[in-house]
Amino acid sequence: MALPEQIAKQFREVYFGGNWTAVNLKESLADVSWQQALTKVDSFNTIAALVYHTTYYVSAVLQVLQGKTLEAKDAYSFNHPPIRAQQDWESLLDKTWTDAELFAGWVERLPENKLWEDFSDKKYGTYYRNIHGIIEHTHYHLGQIILIKKMLLRADNK
Repeated sequence: MALPEQIAKQFREVYFGGNWTAVNLKESLADVSWQQALTKVDSFNTIAALVYHTTYYVSAVLQVLQGKTLEAKDAYSFNHPPIRAQQDWESLLDKTWTDAELFAGWVERLPENKLWEDFSDKKYGTYYRNIHGIIEHTHYHLGQIILIKKMLLRADNK
C-alpha cells in the first residue's frame, strides 16, 4: 500500500472504524441526540461544537487538497450552525461523514512526493504534517466526546 493510501486508511479508521484504539467518531455519535449534543458539561465544549470543530478543519484542508485557497480562521472553528431539532444535528453529522470520505479520497490519490511539499504556505509545514495533524486532532477531540458522552449518561442515570 502506498503511503498516501495508508494515511487515508488511518483517517477513515478514526471516522468510521477499524483503528488501533477500537473507537471511532461515527459509532460514538450514532446514539447521541441533538439535545445531548448541545448539553454543556462543566466548562467543556459541547459535543456538537467538537464535531463541528473537527469537520471545520477537515473541510479547510480538503479545499487545499482540491487546489483551492486555505480559508480557515481559528476564531470560527467552533461556531456551528444552529441546531434546533434532530434534523439539524443529523445534517451536521451527514456533512461530517461526507467531508471525511471526500478528504480520504483526495488523500489516497495524492502523489507521494506531494506529501513533502509545503502546504498552502511554508509556515504550515508539509502536506504530510497537516494531514496527520487532522488525524491527531480528530483522535484528541474524539476522546473528549467520549468523556462528555459518559458524563451525560451518568447524569441521566442519577
